[in-house]
Amino acid sequence: MKQCGLLLVVFLSTIGMRAQDARSFSLNLYGGYNFSDSVDYDGYSATIEDAFQYGAGFEYFFSTNNSVELKYLRTDTKIPFYRPDGSQLNSGDDKGALNFILLDGTHYFDTGSNLLPYLGGGLGVGITETPQSGGGTYFAWNIKGGVKIKTASTVSVNINAYLQSMSAAVGNSYYWTYYGPIGVEDYVSTYQFGLGAVLSFNFKN
Repeated sequence: MKQCGLLLVVFLSTIGMRAQDARSFSLNLYGGYNFSDSVDYDGYSATIEDAFQYGAGFEYFFSTNNSVELKYLRTDTKIPFYRPDGSQLNSGDDKGALNFILLDGTHYFDTGSNLLPYLGGGLGVGITETPQSGGGTYFAWNIKGGVKIKTASTVSVNINAYLQSMSAAVGNSYYWTYYGPIGVEDYVSTYQFGLGAVLSFNFKN
């Protein structure tokens, strides 16, 4: 087993492809852990429980330190809903899922070493799945920061922290003004913080 591991390391190191060059691209495999978040509206509430997140993305480097990425992320979780008195509306039927399709931009900071700190963010859509209400598609965004560990091979790893959000219109509030009542659309938003890692397979045109 040790010999197989050594051969793998030697093989990867002899490929000689840099982790990210201009006009190169990466296939990224995501794994992360999302922490819980609560959403409240008009006395009712919902909790998105802790869960693991996974997904994949296609990242294109238009310069050495800047990229755009289209990615898909999914979290299978429980989403219990509660009445104002605290009783659960969907007891025994609270499994759900959150899906994100995002277009990200990322800037990598060159440190002169194989460690590249980075910051980024993106916009897209969030898709919910729940047994009782079916699903919905909403506006979504994310921000992220982390460190990418380059290697001489086609494989690199990064460790990151991120914040993901999706927003949904849930109704209207009315306010009396000098000109009469004015309706304002109400929104609720999720904000989930997470920690994760990305395994990148890098290719050059």
